[in-house]
Amino acid sequence: MNVQDYANSRAIETIAATRTRAGLRVEAHLDPGDYPTGIAISKDRFAALPLVRHEVHGQWNYALLPESSTPQTLPTSEAHGVYGRRCELLTRLTDPRLTGLSSAELGYLCAELAPMQAARSQERYSEQRGGRARRATGNQRAKPLFDDGARVTLTLLYQRQVCSMKLLADMLEVTPECIGHLVAETRRVLEDHGHQPGYAPSRFTTADALMSFLDADKAPPRTRIMESLSHPRLTGMSRTDLDALARRLAPRQLAQVERASYQRRGADRQPGSRGGVFPQKLGDRERVVVALLYLRKLCTLDVLADALGDVSRSSIGNVVREIRPLLTEGGLLPPPAATRYRSAPDLLAAADEQTNTPTS
Repeated sequence: MNVQDYANSRAIETIAATRTRAGLRVEAHLDPGDYPTGIAISKDRFAALPLVRHEVHGQWNYALLPESSTPQTLPTSEAHGVYGRRCELLTRLTDPRLTGLSSAELGYLCAELAPMQAARSQERYSEQRGGRARRATGNQRAKPLFDDGARVTLTLLYQRQVCSMKLLADMLEVTPECIGHLVAETRRVLEDHGHQPGYAPSRFTTADALMSFLDADKAPPRTRIMESLSHPRLTGMSRTDLDALARRLAPRQLAQVERASYQRRGADRQPGSRGGVFPQKLGDRERVVVALLYLRKLCTLDVLADALGDVSRSSIGNVVREIRPLLTEGGLLPPPAATRYRSAPDLLAAADEQTNTPTS
């Protein structure tokens, strides 16, 4: 008997020894089934459960009512349970509009990364074991929750800032730590391969918005706004140059965020903790666009806040203060524009005009 089996048997004996004052006893047995780690339940599915929450600590202190005896007809997507829903969703998330790659290109990238992913996995296993592998009993046919192709897809979605890790975890019904670990590992493989994922034109904060986009090509309002604000007539550079500038500044922006987090913590990050997911309301490319428009003196902070709608003036001011030194150090500070817009509608309409009309 190994240490784990001994601990399990002791726990079972302790539970079985329980007696109440009325003589009620508890029978306990160890379930021999194999259950994968990292499984969670989505917020929508949890909200649909028949729960009776207690008045004290109702977030975790609740009673689950028995299921109804009336048989329910499950949708087609529910017929195969969580695994079927997860596989169907992963297939939909490979949409070229999200990954930036066609199906053939994504398949070719996954094939090229497979040996590197296998090497990374063995390296991780060795670090966890603290040495070479030894022959041991266990389920040799057990499979991870996500295969190599799914890992690449999820990492591309996060790197392209399509959505956060928390949203991916909730949609796939796994823990955020599970998504965080696979993204951190696969990100290094993509960096070693030299793949540049770029930035997605749309960014989603809810599962409904993402699924609506996949179903009806209904992009969030922010997408159309940023498409207008990133017009070459406003930024003073082509969209290709703008994407290249955003990629160039991305590592330095990340360093700024980590430095600010370190100052708030007053110490190094605890082992195993993640750096958060999208702590800013604006992505890397959006931050560069907003800073360029203000530094070119096209408009005021108030006009930019009105144009974006869901970002405050102070947040935009913080973005400008953070991006300006990065542009100055690289000699990329833009010259002032000849046109200035005093309202958000005028600024957004300027991208659709053939010629600029000064407003001041």
